[in-house]
Amino acid sequence: MTLPKEAAMRTPRPRSLVLLLTTVALALLGLIAPSVASAAPHCGITWGSLPKVGNGNEPVAGAQLTNVRAGRHTCYDRLVLDIRGTASSDSWRVEYVPQVRSDPSDRLVPLRGGAFLRISVGASDHTAGGTATYSPSNPRELTDVGGFRTFRQVSWAGSFEGVSSVGLGVRARLPFRVLAPSGIPGDADGTRVVIDVAHRWNA
Repeated sequence: MTLPKEAAMRTPRPRSLVLLLTTVALALLGLIAPSVASAAPHCGITWGSLPKVGNGNEPVAGAQLTNVRAGRHTCYDRLVLDIRGTASSDSWRVEYVPQVRSDPSDRLVPLRGGAFLRISVGASDHTAGGTATYSPSNPRELTDVGGFRTFRQVSWAGSFEGVSSVGLGVRARLPFRVLAPSGIPGDADGTRVVIDVAHRWNA
């Protein structure tokens, strides 16, 4: 069957069609690539991954751990330990370890992730009278970190002689920082130990 002259003129040759599709694809890549690159924020993170320690890791009189929670930010994932009974505290230690072990049992704390942070704070999980101030319903999953870029699991690692510990599984050994601002939700007479772990090194 012979195509009319007008239809024959409008039908692209196979070689021309390939060239046209290639040109369109390259143009789209040119438009998309810059937007993907610019989506990664420049965070200026220079924290490093070496151990970070406050003024030792000794019990603070009256300090009681009351909550462990997590949140997602643009450049890092954040873990917060709420402590009641003291307006400020610099008694904490955070470091990467080959494995997290529970205190005082020394049992292994299994954690998901490619690297593990042990977090210890100078605060008890109960009052002087023995009333629990922090008693997680699921010690292996203290807070839900599903969908986080860096965090993989947060688990209880025990409390002994006024020092409480948490194991944090992360995607890889990444830079982190520790802050200890005053105040906790619903209680001005409290403090927080905040651990921020970056999403990547070249941030």
